Amino acid sequence: MTTPTTTATPAPIPVRVPMPAGLRGSTAVIVGGSSGIGLAAAALLHAVGARVVLIGRDPARLSRAADRIRAEEGPEVLAAPADGGDEHALARILEQAGSVDHVLVTAGGLAGAGPIGALTPEAVRATLDARVWGALAAVRAVAPHLPAGGSITLTSGIYTVKPIPGMAAPLAAIGAVETLTGALAVELAPRRLRVNTVRYGSVDTPLMRGAAGLRTDQAVAEAGAGMLLGRFATPEEAAATAVFLMANSYLNGQIITVDGGQSLV
Repeated sequence: MTTPTTTATPAPIPVRVPMPAGLRGSTAVIVGGSSGIGLAAAALLHAVGARVVLIGRDPARLSRAADRIRAEEGPEVLAAPADGGDEHALARILEQAGSVDHVLVTAGGLAGAGPIGALTPEAVRATLDARVWGALAAVRAVAPHLPAGGSITLTSGIYTVKPIPGMAAPLAAIGAVETLTGALAVELAPRRLRVNTVRYGSVDTPLMRGAAGLRTDQAVAEAGAGMLLGRFATPEEAAATAVFLMANSYLNGQIITVDGGQSLV
């Protein structure tokens, strides 16, 4: 007769001060940290005493972003050029970075837009690969490095709940990221890791300006005047929610909308 084996129940998630100040001394990795929301999040984290690791494809732009954060006194800032969807490259960077507590994945645009009749299998696969596999690759790379209480924050957009024509492929990909949020939160919970997503509305970033053809601050102000609050969100306003999700250790499997009410009208 064999004796049944028992599995020890893992310890509860550690309790931490649920305010940004509680991130002091931690390390946060920002995938897509060379501009926009990712760069703003890195600056906010650095300001509250967190060590930051910036990952981005463009070495020159990434170096400028790191120098911008280093201009303010604070913890170490590392910059590592890599494709955010390259799981092996991310794993190497994390090995070099040492301890990591939180990860924000902001990389990925809205590629693959177009009317349904004009879509090709190649374009749709590329879109899904960039957004869905990009998120999964990041999670696969970073999860083994995170301690109990660590967090992974993904990003999506409000067009998942307020779709517009010609966006079927990218919205399918972004919607999949939101579905992954709950699935990954459940799968990683036994290790006491958390996974959340921020669903953004229109944010004044270089990516949005380029996509919308807004070349000046005046053009941005005029375009944003029609928003419910009279302007687009700043990158800092958008990034603050990601920092909040890192700081509050009891938020898990959530999709937090930051759109100034844009999805209501």
